[in-house]
Amino acid sequence: MNILVVGSVAFDSVETPFGKAEEVLGGSATYFSTAASFFADVGLVAVVGEDFPEEHVSMLNQKGIDLEGLNRVPGGKTFRWRGRYEYDLNLAHTLKTELNVFSDFNPTIPQAYRDCPFVFLANIDPELQLRVLEQVKGPRFVACDTMNYWIEGKPEALRELLKRVDLFVINETEAREFAGVPSLVGAARTILECGPSTLIVKRGEYGALMFNASSVFSAPAYPLEEIYDPTGAGDSFAGGLMGYLANTGDTGEDNLRKGMIFGSVLASFNVEAFSLERLHRLSLDEIHSRYKEFKRLTHFEDI
Repeated sequence: MNILVVGSVAFDSVETPFGKAEEVLGGSATYFSTAASFFADVGLVAVVGEDFPEEHVSMLNQKGIDLEGLNRVPGGKTFRWRGRYEYDLNLAHTLKTELNVFSDFNPTIPQAYRDCPFVFLANIDPELQLRVLEQVKGPRFVACDTMNYWIEGKPEALRELLKRVDLFVINETEAREFAGVPSLVGAARTILECGPSTLIVKRGEYGALMFNASSVFSAPAYPLEEIYDPTGAGDSFAGGLMGYLANTGDTGEDNLRKGMIFGSVLASFNVEAFSLERLHRLSLDEIHSRYKEFKRLTHFEDI
């Protein structure tokens, strides 16, 4: 196993100006593992209820995702999220959240996953993220995500977590909130001082920025004519990035930059349909073709 991901598996009900979908497969760990599976072997740790259908299990297995860590709670109901997007697709309006079995999620990492060299801690309680790190054995590269709920509710645990990760992935609004400064560059400096060697700030349709102690790298978003559903784009980005890093075994800055582009490629495909529909019919040839298009998109000659 190359990558361990710990996060949510959920049912999403989503409405955008371009359509809607009811009770479709979602969740941070689901999007991440599906995107990462194009490049590496992934072990998924999450919890679902008795209502989670076998067809979803089969779909994930067909992508080569190991589900030994997927805990099904007898009599329980799977986590559900209902949201709406308006024409600003960077902003999700949460209409309803039903945590169900996810409210008691206490991840236990299977022995087969504990030696994974790459670990991604998706957006869950930072205390649980720390608990995961107590169970793994000297991972080579650890990345984590979070959200404003944890920034506001458990800042001490989040700061403790950041001392133990190599890469922190966060969106632009959350970066400013965490650091308490209006400047994104200033916020990045403050966050890097908390421990991670690299910070990636997701900016939705404007791409992503990567900061370390000595440099800044900007990755654009792919210009799409049709966007149906941005749900899971950030987790697909992280999956593409971590999958590429695990595939190459190289975590140097140059390779991180390439990984960001692969992450942007996976995110761009993800938003072309609701749920994981586009990722499930995606091919490696399509991924590499769009990667080359990204390269052309950003190429220019020296003076």
